[in-house]
Amino acid sequence: MSKIGVIMGSKSDLPVMQDAIDILKEFSIEVEVDIVSAHRTPDKLFDYSKNAHTRGIKVIIAGAGGAAHLPGMVASLSPLPVIGVPVKSSNSIDGWDSVLSILQMPGGVPVATVALNGAKNAGILAAQILGSADQNILEKVIAYKESLKAKVIESAKGL
Repeated sequence: MSKIGVIMGSKSDLPVMQDAIDILKEFSIEVEVDIVSAHRTPDKLFDYSKNAHTRGIKVIIAGAGGAAHLPGMVASLSPLPVIGVPVKSSNSIDGWDSVLSILQMPGGVPVATVALNGAKNAGILAAQILGSADQNILEKVIAYKESLKAKVIESAKGL
């Protein structure tokens, strides 16, 4: 079974990253969750990044605040697609430092970047990536998007 790796720089990022975990579980996608700090556990970061694909991970979602080096470092070491989630943390400058650190990657080291604290969208994007090769997941993504449409139509009726 395909898995998504959800990693974060510290446990304080979990409230934001939980949105990715929750939506992936809603799609019945197996999730591996870990804390991997680019600055405090560089050896763990190297091992995780270089070996995630050998454990069945297909996409890595990496959330980080402040300087937010985690997604880019993972992308530089892993052959897998990486989705970066900039996290507005206590040491962040309104979150913009995190956004720009993840967004402004050099050519050859892509990181898909979602909105500040946008872990839910990271989870949906990861599911869409898996769904491009897995009909079961694709059908769940289609049903999810249809449910979004239905909610909007239903809320408009009350106007």
